[in-house]
Amino acid sequence: MQFDAAIAAQRSFQRAQETGELGDDHEAVIEAEATFSASAGSEARAAYLTLQEIGERHPVAAAFQEFLIYSTWQQVVEETIPAHFLKGLELCDRYLHRWGREDRAQVAQIRELRVSFRAGLGLKDDEPDEYEQDTIKGGD
Repeated sequence: MQFDAAIAAQRSFQRAQETGELGDDHEAVIEAEATFSASAGSEARAAYLTLQEIGERHPVAAAFQEFLIYSTWQQVVEETIPAHFLKGLELCDRYLHRWGREDRAQVAQIRELRVSFRAGLGLKDDEPDEYEQDTIKGGD
């Protein structure tokens, strides 16, 4: 990867806090993120699952959704199981469907992680995804 997922997660998490996109879940997210970042094993996994549950309640919170994708990659590194690769792929696809055509550095990183999640599942990434097929290329 051309970036550090942990640093990207921190930046997205900070933006999620600054924008107030988490509303009433703000304090719960801060607590779960602190546990996720400071621990390992079952404690970190429980915090990760709490963050994912909160993310389901905030599907349009762009910065938080980015954070969840990066955190899922961190969880894959900690616990390399198919469920995490599948969750990461699901999160990437949802993010790209909603925000994939925006001109943001995050989109490139999310696409790169999507390729990695697919590779972890043994899926080839030789077909262009729907987000790239719809993008106008130079000269079109």
